[in-house]
Amino acid sequence: MVYEFMRDNKAQYTITMMAELFGISRSAYYRWCENGMAVLQKTQEDAELIDLIRKIVIKHQRRYGSPRVRKELREKHGKCVSQKKIARLMRENKLNARAKKKWVKTTDSKHGLPVCDNILNREFIAQQKGQKWVSDITYLRSMDGWVYLTTVMDLYDRKIIGWALSDNMETLNTTIPALEMAFKNHTAKEYLIFHSDRGVQYCALNFRDTIKSLCPTIRQSMSRKGNCWDNACAESFFGTLKRELETLDGRYSAREVRQSVFFYIEAYYNRERPHSAID
Repeated sequence: MVYEFMRDNKAQYTITMMAELFGISRSAYYRWCENGMAVLQKTQEDAELIDLIRKIVIKHQRRYGSPRVRKELREKHGKCVSQKKIARLMRENKLNARAKKKWVKTTDSKHGLPVCDNILNREFIAQQKGQKWVSDITYLRSMDGWVYLTTVMDLYDRKIIGWALSDNMETLNTTIPALEMAFKNHTAKEYLIFHSDRGVQYCALNFRDTIKSLCPTIRQSMSRKGNCWDNACAESFFGTLKRELETLDGRYSAREVRQSVFFYIEAYYNRERPHSAID
């Protein structure tokens, strides 16, 4: 606007006079002429970037932090932006991921049943599907009390290949149905390693009978006592689930919790969500 006014009044006003009037130097005015459009363009680009980040955050229901947002921007939208800038824009626009929730211990290892050696030994990389499976049980909070989730994960692609929801911790309602789903939908390799903690549901005789009937050559493996890192992948999934699923704060019914877990596993986690461990 100032530039147009000066252009239309060349005879009356010089650049020197206008610069003195506004209290700036002539060099500052010339720099503005050169860089003003660049600054405006940068502001517009940031606004477009914020809008795109907001769409990604909403799409993933505030489950993504800046590293995952940056990866999706690059791979799906062709935007190469530094993680530091994305983190700043997310922070300034209140688009940060939800905070982690409190962890609840679930393993009951105080029993007299026989346990297995740790064959997996924290080797969480598998070369083929059906080579290494890990399993665990967790509590999910609802208005109607606890809902118990049992999962079986294939370490090859980190998919949840078997799972079960129940209102109690009985083996018939937790580990056995989750295991049967895994074998029904996926082929196990010979000498499959099935790893879990040493909770009573995995040591129970009816579970051992079921697992042997489904795969006679299976090798059952168990974590060392009190060592959650031996089953870190299964534990990590539960941590992710509880952080990313908004229906687990105790304000939703058990029915709503079950529905949201079903959708999260089958429609989102197994199909849409990227897994950093396997890039």
